[in-house]
Amino acid sequence: MQTVYAVIENIDASSWLTILAIFVLLGISAFFSGSETALTAASRGKLHSMADKGSRGAKRALALTEDTERLIGAVLLGNNLVNILAAALATSLFTRLFGDSGVALATLVMTLLVLIFAEVLPKTYAISNSEGAASFVSAPIRALVIIFAPIVATVRITVRAILRLFGAKMTGLDEKEIAGAIALSHSEGNFEKDDRDRLLGALDLKDREVEEIMLHRSDIEIIDAAASPQDIVTQSLASRYTRLPIFKDEPENIIGVIHTKDLLREVDKLVRGEDGGPDAIDRLNIIDIAREPYFVPETTPLDDQMREFLLRKAHFALVVDEYGDLQGLITLEDILEEIVGEITDEHDEDAEILDGKDTSGNFKIDGSATIRDVNRMHEWNLPDDEANTIAGLVIHEAQMIPKIGQVFSFHGFRFEIAGRDQNRITKLKVRTL
Repeated sequence: MQTVYAVIENIDASSWLTILAIFVLLGISAFFSGSETALTAASRGKLHSMADKGSRGAKRALALTEDTERLIGAVLLGNNLVNILAAALATSLFTRLFGDSGVALATLVMTLLVLIFAEVLPKTYAISNSEGAASFVSAPIRALVIIFAPIVATVRITVRAILRLFGAKMTGLDEKEIAGAIALSHSEGNFEKDDRDRLLGALDLKDREVEEIMLHRSDIEIIDAAASPQDIVTQSLASRYTRLPIFKDEPENIIGVIHTKDLLREVDKLVRGEDGGPDAIDRLNIIDIAREPYFVPETTPLDDQMREFLLRKAHFALVVDEYGDLQGLITLEDILEEIVGEITDEHDEDAEILDGKDTSGNFKIDGSATIRDVNRMHEWNLPDDEANTIAGLVIHEAQMIPKIGQVFSFHGFRFEIAGRDQNRITKLKVRTL
């Protein structure tokens, strides 16, 4: 007790001023720490909304967060200045009061004060009210950024030069980081599954090619140009598609694409025009009303193909390989389905990706279902590097065309062949192991 009283008696006016200065510096440090957290954690979408409603603070916060590196550099510079100055004053004060042991005591006391009052407390508050705090601190932080701009710019140049010496590259936020953030946000309950799938689907378009989602040539409905007009009209009306390719001599030789609206318009003109009647359909020339076919390479990225569809105001393209041979067809709807999921209308057949679950826990899956669609539906992680469809994955892993009843296990799943048509696997039973 006598030692404590002796220390108190040794505190003169200058010591009280030093103590006051230390607490003021801790308050400034708390402001800097909270400001940094608020401005980096604030949602730009919410700040935009606040700015649209007339919040000047939100507008300033948006402007500050456009250059995060400069913002953080200025805040860290100010924060380190006040922390170092507070530590120096505390060391001087405690050395004067306690002698040589004052250095260790000052380190302990300042560490606790800085950790509690200048770091954890302000940052906790800033995280819980990031947009409001960001708007509040935007004005003084903007002034700080302007004042420290020359020093921060010098520091940035120095840091970049040092990083280049070690071979480090300065890159912005890439798509993998964005995808990871979306997946993490979904796992934390901030995104619904459908919202996550749509966002990730849009990001994946650049990395996926036309051949991955095209309708294979074996499944394309085509019209023979040599068929009778009556047969052509009947086939067009019976099809659930509005656009059908036309071939001449052999199915690989596509010479045009007929739109059912163009066909019906021509039939109406023949039947209702001069010398019209039911027999006038025989004068129909399918080649005259067919549109020029649009061919695209199978390696075209989906993002580029969607832009090309929009530019051409087209919805339908035929896919060819490097030799010009027909491989399949793709539509704008196919690409949009990669983002929003399956799009169906009253003429579409029900998708058979999920055909129910039996008592053994097996999912009955159509062999032509894409791995991507199955993964999205069941939250699975089957690889799609070597194959696009579930049947293709099984054939790739088995290195053979399996027979009905054969069972394979790989990638943590059990695959049983439930249906086969010639060399095509049509049905599988799949369950996790």
